[in-house]
Amino acid sequence: MTTPQPPALDLLWRGEFGDRELDALHAAAFGGAGAPGGASTPWRARLERHSLGWVCARPARGGPLLGFVNVLWDGGVHAFLLDTAVDPAARRSGIGTRLVAAAADNARAAGCDWLHVDFEPHLRGYYLDACGFRPTDAGLLRL
Repeated sequence: MTTPQPPALDLLWRGEFGDRELDALHAAAFGGAGAPGGASTPWRARLERHSLGWVCARPARGGPLLGFVNVLWDGGVHAFLLDTAVDPAARRSGIGTRLVAAAADNARAAGCDWLHVDFEPHLRGYYLDACGFRPTDAGLLRL
C-alpha cells in the first residue's frame, strides 16, 4: 500500500487573500455562516493590527485558499496560533500540519522562542502528535 502524496502547495507567509474568501474558509472549516448580515469580516485590517503574521495555503499553481492560520504575538518572544483552518474537502492531506510548521518557522525567524496553541480535546492528537506541541497546564476564563 502506498502513502498518498501531500498536494503541491504554496505556503505564503503574510499571503494575499480576500476578506470574503477567508470568511468562506472559516465558515466551511468551523461550521459557521460567515459574517452577520452577509457583510464580510475586515480580515486584512484586523490581522495587520493584531498579528505577527499568518500563513495561507494555496495549490502550487494558484487557486482557492485551502488553509489558513493566524499567528498572534505579545511583541516579544511568545507567539500564539489561532484559527488553524483547512477546507474540509482538503483535510487529512497534510495541509494543516504544513501550515503549523510554516507558522512556527516564521515565528522563530521573527525572534519568538515559544509558540502557544489552545485546542479542543478532539484535536489533541493533531497538535501534540502531528505538530509536535507538548502538553502544558493552562487556564481559561470566559468573559
